[in-house]
Amino acid sequence: MSATTSSTSTRPGAGTPGGSPKRRLRLNVNLRQYGILAALAVIILLFQVLTGGRLLLPGNVNNLIQQNAYVLILAIGMVMVIIAGHIDLSVGSVVAMVGAIAAIAMNVWGLPWWAALLVALATGAVVGAWQGFWVAFVGIPAFIVTLAGMLIFRGFTLVLLTGGTISGLPPQFTAIGAGWIPGFAGGVLGRDAFTLMLGLVASAALIVQQLRARAALRRLELPREPGASFWTKQIIAVAAIMALTWLLSGYSGTPIILIVLAVLILAYSYVLSRSVFGRHIYAMGGNLFAAQMSGVKTKWVTFFIFVNMGALAAVAGIVSTARAGSAVASAGQNYELDAIAAVFIGGAAVQGGVGTVVGAVIGGLVMGVLNMGLSILSVDAAWQMAIKGFVLLLAVAFDVFNKRRAGMR
Repeated sequence: MSATTSSTSTRPGAGTPGGSPKRRLRLNVNLRQYGILAALAVIILLFQVLTGGRLLLPGNVNNLIQQNAYVLILAIGMVMVIIAGHIDLSVGSVVAMVGAIAAIAMNVWGLPWWAALLVALATGAVVGAWQGFWVAFVGIPAFIVTLAGMLIFRGFTLVLLTGGTISGLPPQFTAIGAGWIPGFAGGVLGRDAFTLMLGLVASAALIVQQLRARAALRRLELPREPGASFWTKQIIAVAAIMALTWLLSGYSGTPIILIVLAVLILAYSYVLSRSVFGRHIYAMGGNLFAAQMSGVKTKWVTFFIFVNMGALAAVAGIVSTARAGSAVASAGQNYELDAIAAVFIGGAAVQGGVGTVVGAVIGGLVMGVLNMGLSILSVDAAWQMAIKGFVLLLAVAFDVFNKRRAGMR
């Protein structure tokens, strides 16, 4: 899926007096990933100009994060499903059902909000286990199982919410989707100092992590970026982080959901890139038969992929219900399409085996910026759907083009 340029070469006498071979390391760049980032930057700049600077107002940036948190959370789980070569069409219905159960647990059963969260997460995991069983151990294709799940769980939602809506949820619960961390460190130039400190800490952590990764590549004599390219990328990343925190600090501070998203992105990036479970997911998507012959327990990996997807759908359901302040039967409509689109725009391959959490998040941000920019411009909802569909088609077409070009070399 990704168009990359990387190579190593050995030739006698390359930089050694005695003529001994020396390994030359060249740039290893994921062109697709850079292309997505460039596309996101262009879209932001375009709407910033078209909206007369309204897109990046602090309030709109805050709303962009809170309104699209469910897409990003679902995309994190969906990218793992798609890398493994499956699909999940049921997540929108699971979001609605979990939101209904959480609201019932608080308002009808009288559970405290934190206990309702545990019930909701457990429900999502059970749903994932149910679907994972049929896919992994019975052998029914995920498309069919999750299509059935989409209908089943939507029906359960309608049964649970016979009155149509459950509102009046506790403020501690609604703060998860629509609240902010209190600014307890004073103010700087009229800005929330705590939010600015978070930006500095995040920037420092990013640079340390990137330097450690670069040092590991050097020790293993693997290809790595030249210093100029590496530091340019870090400067751009730090500038983006500080710009985001500067804008948020001028509104109400750090949204609670932003912290949740950051934890999920870091945790799942580690799982996919550093854990045995993550390597098994990539192996299954790349070549299922080879993975089986290598001793990968593919059925159990598939099972836990869907358990994880169910749990993340529950998190998205909690966030969506908390932001709305109520549970409604129509919640979660088309959420699965938004998540799948985000994953493919973010660089995942249709055939599986390729994709990253960061790429899926970037794809979700592309969708979110499109939604917000078009809404600010008062573009009709029908045209918004058409434009998002066109963007998805272009992203997949770009992937196909890169593969064909790579195959011709």
